[in-house]
Amino acid sequence: MGQDREKITGEVALKEGSETLQDLTRHLSQKQGEDITSFLSFLLASAIRLDASDVHTEPTKENIKIRLRIDGLLEDVGQIPLALYATLLSRIKLVAGLKLNVSDRPQDGRFSLIAPQSAPIEVRTATLPSEYGESVVLRILNPKNLITLKELGLRQDLQELFEKEIKKPNGMIIVTGPTGSGKTTTLYAFLYEVKNPELKIITIEDPIEYHLEGISQTQTNPAKGYDFASGLRAIVRQDPDVVLVGEIRDLETADIALQAALTGHLVFSTLHTNDAAGTISRLTSLGTKLPTVASALTLIIAQRLLRKVCKDCATLIVPSQEQAKKIREKLPVKKDFKVPLPHGCEQCNGKGYKGRIGIFEAIQIDDKTEEFILSEPSTSALKNFAMEKGMLTMYQDGLLKVLEGITTIEEVERVTTE
Repeated sequence: MGQDREKITGEVALKEGSETLQDLTRHLSQKQGEDITSFLSFLLASAIRLDASDVHTEPTKENIKIRLRIDGLLEDVGQIPLALYATLLSRIKLVAGLKLNVSDRPQDGRFSLIAPQSAPIEVRTATLPSEYGESVVLRILNPKNLITLKELGLRQDLQELFEKEIKKPNGMIIVTGPTGSGKTTTLYAFLYEVKNPELKIITIEDPIEYHLEGISQTQTNPAKGYDFASGLRAIVRQDPDVVLVGEIRDLETADIALQAALTGHLVFSTLHTNDAAGTISRLTSLGTKLPTVASALTLIIAQRLLRKVCKDCATLIVPSQEQAKKIREKLPVKKDFKVPLPHGCEQCNGKGYKGRIGIFEAIQIDDKTEEFILSEPSTSALKNFAMEKGMLTMYQDGLLKVLEGITTIEEVERVTTE
């Protein structure tokens, strides 16, 4: 895997694609007689039209399953024969700059999608050996997914809090959540908000997902000794005002990032935890010192992405007694209310949901919170402390979006628990 994954090695010209899952399934078999370049172009154009984030190829004993990840969930779209896949795999490897003769170990690469009157769309390619052949995931990095802070779907109080914290000259802001929860999108929204010609902003990412104008972006390359820790150490010597660290994975990276936050830099980063309160125990489990963590952190954010009900087919209904009880137990709702009911139509491919929105919880590290953290509280104690100070959990934020008619209780419970 010791390749320069940042390099774009090839291009694929996009042609007409299907606009619904049903059409894609039907056309997938019809297109198999075309040349492989046209077939790949059709598949990727369809994925973009359907707002898919990834294309998955999964080899089985008899054939290859094609699936798209749409709004966070995988959808089966069809199958192709093994012989066609061998040609398709070679074509993907060629444009992505992968070694054609390597099939027994993972490889990573990138290529661009070119369409008339549209900005290039980058595709991140990852292959993986499996029992019946190499599986491939094509991650579509569409620039249209880059959004501003105001487009994140934040509550007004969180909007004001985030705007206040990212304008501070120093400190660390950590966004937590599992893979695919929108952490990078949030961090890029922060960068857009703080970006101006008077500030030097440098990022270290693995990999660079979107290229941002006016920002110095670097990418890790472990094969050449450039990982998060060594890269961050070099970045700090470049006298930056703002630093984005793609992810904190080890003690060395955590220590350097925390020290940077304590010495006049504004640091953005991500961490894998279940909720905002779990960030402290996660950092200390890496080996960081609690006083350093408490002093450096200014804001901890946890987030998830949930599906929005389709505006074209959803209706509002009176909630069941169980639904009403769940909402009233978590939110001070006194008036009667309605909740959305998804149905399914052509616009949402019969799913009842279309598009996604974030739900958030945030802990602001002020003097009282810092003092409480230094008392070495448990994760649950810190969460309760933050809630007493007014923090709404992700679950509560999700329920607020149910009351706004944006999503359903079932969807909130699918992505988070209380």
